Amino acid sequence: MPINYARLLTGADRTAEANEHLGYALAFVAGATNAGGFLAVHQYTSHMTGIVSSMADGVVLGSMDVVLSGFGGLLSFVLGAMTSAMLINYARRRRLSSAYALPLLLEAVLLLCFGMAGGALQYLHAVFVPATVMLLCFIMGLQNAAISKISRSEIRTTHITGTITDIGIECGRLLYWNHPATQGPRVLANRRRLRLLVWLAISFFVGGLLGAVGFRHAGYLCTVPLAVMLLTLAAVPAFDDLRKVRGG
Repeated sequence: MPINYARLLTGADRTAEANEHLGYALAFVAGATNAGGFLAVHQYTSHMTGIVSSMADGVVLGSMDVVLSGFGGLLSFVLGAMTSAMLINYARRRRLSSAYALPLLLEAVLLLCFGMAGGALQYLHAVFVPATVMLLCFIMGLQNAAISKISRSEIRTTHITGTITDIGIECGRLLYWNHPATQGPRVLANRRRLRLLVWLAISFFVGGLLGAVGFRHAGYLCTVPLAVMLLTLAAVPAFDDLRKVRGG
């Protein structure tokens, strides 16, 4: 990846095109992580809707282990989002180039830890499953908050319920027939946003597909390429800041 392109994707100076390209990359990572995580612990860890619903079911059915597991995942997701916000705000106040790269670097490190240690810890089922769920929820919260702040809440990458809903809305606008005799503003689709949403959904699906195949054949080590991808995306702004510190 060219250095200038990597700097554009995760640097402090943002463009709409950079946000879109970064969104596609992160949607791919999220899809792969979510699918691989499901094969590891039989639970999706990116959408809090399902986790909160399972907690409600657990309360009614008296399954407190489900309630506690869901609460741990929910809390981890929130802590991940909090951590991302704190890292970005810390770097912004110090005018660092790596303001948006720092959460991605942390995500890469956590994915590396999961990939390298998962195979050795999977036999400790009582500890491994809850810890894995919490770790993956933390990672998803970290990533979702980062891209939300980068894109001013225009892009979400760890779940696509809202994305699919917005695709439906834009398709409804696209197919709407504006009768010539009708007064008032015309109903028009935002074609740029529709293209963005469709590619986000495709990226998530392709990531999930490759993540599932990778985990099936390579196990936990399939997270290593994802971590390397994130490191490649985020390394350039971090090195820029290191050069400034050494030069100063």
